[in-house]
Amino acid sequence: MPIFKVRRRKLALRVEDVMSTPPITVSSKTIIKDAARLMYDNRIGCLPIVDSEGKLVGIVTERDMLFALSRSYGDMQVWQIMSENPITIAPGASIMEAIEKMRDANVRHLPVVNGENRPVGVVSLRDIVDVAMLFLRILAAE
Repeated sequence: MPIFKVRRRKLALRVEDVMSTPPITVSSKTIIKDAARLMYDNRIGCLPIVDSEGKLVGIVTERDMLFALSRSYGDMQVWQIMSENPITIAPGASIMEAIEKMRDANVRHLPVVNGENRPVGVVSLRDIVDVAMLFLRILAAE
């Protein structure tokens, strides 16, 4: 019986390679229906919430918006529905680390922050699926 050797390939794919940038952010005082319109118009699933210094303080997602708008909270401010201190990731982190964080926390979006906790992008489950599809197409072509 022949012995097969499996060749392992390494590809250092980082969050910064797949994240959406620049991030569209809002302040905590933004009205919920205005934030929802911004998300709809830009076809994005979350909004990082920043303070007056541009530092991340929270995140509002599609799920938060559905909850708020289904309860007629559209005239409230986003700080009232945002998740504070969201799970974040660094631009140089690996895609596997992002996937693990998303899976462990059961979230679909991670704000990508620099050393000063300022958003520089967002990595979403969709971004990761797009990369996975590309790799699957490449493997299928071999």
